[in-house]
Amino acid sequence: MKAVITGGAGYIGSLLTRELLQRGYEVIVMDKLLFGADHMISFMGRDNFTLLPVDILEQDDTFYVTNFQDADVVVHLAALVGFPACQHVGERVAKQYNVEATKRMFDLADHAGVQKFFFASTYSNYGTSEDGNPVTEESPLNPQSLYAETKIEAEQFLLESKLDCKPLIFRFSTLFGVSPRTRFDLIINQFVLEALTKRQIIIYQRDYRRSFCHVYDAVRCVADGIEWPEEHYRQVWNIGFDEFNLSKEDVVNLIRRQIDVDVKYKDLSFGGDMRDITVSFDKLKRHHDFQSSKRVSDGIVEVKSFVESGIIKNPMDSKYRNAKFIVS
Repeated sequence: MKAVITGGAGYIGSLLTRELLQRGYEVIVMDKLLFGADHMISFMGRDNFTLLPVDILEQDDTFYVTNFQDADVVVHLAALVGFPACQHVGERVAKQYNVEATKRMFDLADHAGVQKFFFASTYSNYGTSEDGNPVTEESPLNPQSLYAETKIEAEQFLLESKLDCKPLIFRFSTLFGVSPRTRFDLIINQFVLEALTKRQIIIYQRDYRRSFCHVYDAVRCVADGIEWPEEHYRQVWNIGFDEFNLSKEDVVNLIRRQIDVDVKYKDLSFGGDMRDITVSFDKLKRHHDFQSSKRVSDGIVEVKSFVESGIIKNPMDSKYRNAKFIVS
């Protein structure tokens, strides 16, 4: 099996690269390497691994058709991820990377004869739940950010396509935990780091609910998903676990079991990420019985251990964040 991963040096991509190599895949990673490449060194020298340091917007069609040739799947992770990053660059650039690049990668994958195309999306697309019930893949979309708007537009294009290449769309929960390229601008990882370095966490909208999934479980699901039967393609899947629908206060209470930290509560009525939502993962569980391997508490201990031991050096470095600004 051969997989091409755009954004393969990122938070999900670097861990997925390792997982697919362990499963015997040939892997080609395309990545601009904005956050460096040191974490990819351990993959170098393998006969079944290639790293191409490229900006996906700057290569001609021949480059992609050549590298997509004989691939079983294109895993499209390259994007401007998160509402702060998209807000920072503005609508035009955000749509270039998150919408237009997705359309082009999909069209070129089809042109090269690739049969499967994986697209990373987000449960942010739901925004809020109007009736308060858990949202399913059929629930109305109510985006609260430019980031979600771009993901919805890309999803719609893929789902409406009549090309032979078949898309698979995962709406990921908020991820947490360590990967070769760890992020500290995700709520659980961020809270753990703040607890360790500041001994204080400030929570906005303490009762607002989010859904969480360890990055390794997300990666396992992608690796499994690209081998799913074709009838499960051309669909959207929520990725996560019902038991990890938690409020921000729930998360902080789990952190306080591991770290002595002061907590301050504030309200925020504008300018931040106002998602308040519970997600249903019944479809994933019903069709694939996908089980979590790591709890939120496991992720908290993991991040704490990697920071305290110095395995992650200088966690305040900007390379661990997709954008410098985030509202908790």
